[in-house]
Amino acid sequence: MMEFLYFPEDKSLYIPAVLSLLVFVIGACATMYWIKKASKKEQEKWEQEYDELKD
Repeated sequence: MMEFLYFPEDKSLYIPAVLSLLVFVIGACATMYWIKKASKKEQEKWEQEYDELKD
């Protein structure tokens, strides 16, 4: 059997792992939201400058 895998009988030991996973997932989602928002702002700025040069 695979002795390197450890699944505790006491399922309450999973709680810290789930909480830390949630923290990292929420952090990743917040980071992606911030990057998309900054990217959209940068795109609008670029398009505005491009339109001014085009005229």
